[in-house]
Amino acid sequence: MKKKRRKYTFFAGVSAAAVLAFALAAAVWFGTRTKRGPQPAELLLEYMDKVSWGDYEAMYEMVDRGTMQRMGKEAFISRNQRIYEGIEMENMRVTVTDYEETEHLVSYATVFDTAAGEISFENQALFVRDEDSWRLKWQDGLIFPDLKASDKVRVFVTPAKRGEILDRNGRVLAGEGTASSVGIVPGKLENKNQDIKEIAKILEIEPETIEKALEAAWVKEDSFVPIKTLPKVEETDLFSRQEDAWQEKQRQEALLEIPGVMITDTSIREYPLGEAASHLTGYVQNVTAEDLENHPGQGYRSDSVIGRSGMESLFEKELKGQDGYRISILDGDGEVKKILANRIVQDGEDIRLTIDAELQTALYEQFREDKGCSVAMNPYTGEVLALVSTPAYDSNDFLLGLSQEQWDALNEDERMPLYNRFRQTWCPGSVFKPITAAVGLDGGTLNPAEDFGNEGLAWQKDTSWGNYFVTTLHAYEPVTLENAMAYSDNIYFAKAALAIGAKNMEKALDGLGFGQEVPFEIVMPASSYSNTEHIETEIQLADSGYGQGQILVNPLHLACLYTAFCNGGDVLAPSLLWQKTARPQTWMEQAVSEETAAAVLETMKKVISDPQATGYGAFREDLPLAGKTGTAEIKAYAGDTTGTELGWFAVFTADPAAEKPVLLVSMVEDVKERGGSGYVVDKVMEVLGA
Repeated sequence: MKKKRRKYTFFAGVSAAAVLAFALAAAVWFGTRTKRGPQPAELLLEYMDKVSWGDYEAMYEMVDRGTMQRMGKEAFISRNQRIYEGIEMENMRVTVTDYEETEHLVSYATVFDTAAGEISFENQALFVRDEDSWRLKWQDGLIFPDLKASDKVRVFVTPAKRGEILDRNGRVLAGEGTASSVGIVPGKLENKNQDIKEIAKILEIEPETIEKALEAAWVKEDSFVPIKTLPKVEETDLFSRQEDAWQEKQRQEALLEIPGVMITDTSIREYPLGEAASHLTGYVQNVTAEDLENHPGQGYRSDSVIGRSGMESLFEKELKGQDGYRISILDGDGEVKKILANRIVQDGEDIRLTIDAELQTALYEQFREDKGCSVAMNPYTGEVLALVSTPAYDSNDFLLGLSQEQWDALNEDERMPLYNRFRQTWCPGSVFKPITAAVGLDGGTLNPAEDFGNEGLAWQKDTSWGNYFVTTLHAYEPVTLENAMAYSDNIYFAKAALAIGAKNMEKALDGLGFGQEVPFEIVMPASSYSNTEHIETEIQLADSGYGQGQILVNPLHLACLYTAFCNGGDVLAPSLLWQKTARPQTWMEQAVSEETAAAVLETMKKVISDPQATGYGAFREDLPLAGKTGTAEIKAYAGDTTGTELGWFAVFTADPAAEKPVLLVSMVEDVKERGGSGYVVDKVMEVLGA
């Protein structure tokens, strides 16, 4: 029970005559305290103050001898504590309204908050003289006027149903499911110690865990004591010959062979997409003592769940709902005598996302063995259709309880399945080149028709660069913007960046959201163009032009920037909450000019349509696509030849009238010796059905 001081209001709600009479009486009580000690009204307030603080022992010391003879200290403390803390009483306010001096009867009004809402009542307290002091003649009715010694105060809880997390089509991403609860009926165990050890072995838990559960105060010989929750094995799983399902079935059958073990169905949070969406949905877990301390007055109980990550955490307030509470006085026969307070249950809200579960799953299945991430958007509305990080964990495992072995395996896996890759920044490589092109065209430093000249496969500005050269993979002519984009020419975009200049590049990138938070429900790290405040050297600037140097980009931010090429230069803000009619929100209006957006779009179409271009593997006759491939080199130092590579592919529907337009950005780590960006192109096109 949270203890709060109540404010003293002595005369509220009484007539002027009563106020005057009480004022005169008060002068007597308090004015003579030094002579006769504290008076009844003052003692009543002192007693209630101790109630407010939960100081039950001190309360007992204020009652009269008759009460003490009738009721021992332990019984008194237990009765008061169970009631006041059971109803979660707090914020008590007491108003003394009258005092009958001849009968020593103090009239007062009490108001306090409870789990079921506010309770208020008027009451009277009788005091008796004990030698040279006044003492409270305590009775159960002092707690509630209608409460008798044989009555009980009960709190009935109706748990709120947690809201579901749905995809754009109403498919459940997180909702109510059914699991198997393994429990023990203590009285039916034939050989307790041996059985507990066997059960613990099968469940992969410590015997002490079971012993502690069986020793709980509420447990009786015929009680069902839940021990662990296991996956429910459906017959369809067995028919499909899923190995995991058969193993689980055998485990549960082995448990049932032990007398005293029972398995029942229990409701549990379920994540139907499993690993495919776990980094997005997150998961819930039972609240801890720390959670209860950090969320006072928010309706959490010891058996509540709370969102730990992802959407479950982000929308915890909306999903949680509010449990229903009814506080009643029951008579000796268990019949309801009086309802003191009642709060109707309010189920949690359903959260419907813009996510497309089918696309989310398809992307996960293609990249599940890779270390990477994918972001999908509708480039004409800003709706986010998929957020995928691979490899992944299964949210369902956290609900059922991970064994130490499973937890260690997740944490020690070098592929880092717990690491959310779509919430990081990465070196973009050549998928950054359309941004450099847009900056150069908008700033007037880049003429798309100008031939930069064939420099071969390696180039440096001059000898001041020492042994450093910018390299590229293809020699071609003429070296114009369109061809440079199609053949992903690093040298061309290094020259373009030098022409733009460091200050202008910084200013342009600042205007494109670098160093800023993406306006999105999920917090994403800001993209950056330097490890310091500025692009420090000419070589760093040149490398930045083709997405190397110190450029780091969040995949969602990059996808947003690409929307400029679909919307006349406007960068759309990404959205995650579904609306029946999507309303595009502009993040950066005219981030680039309409002419620039159109020019860059045409070069990106050629990346896909030109048979010699790097993205031709994504070409489709039936659907015009535009995009950019990219391979980012991750080196420990300039001459490092053992570094790894990130493979990128960004592709989007170039026709706004397409039935299901999509902009897809995918990144895969460690593509060196696996085909570079071509590896990613092939995977993406499997998803897009090419």
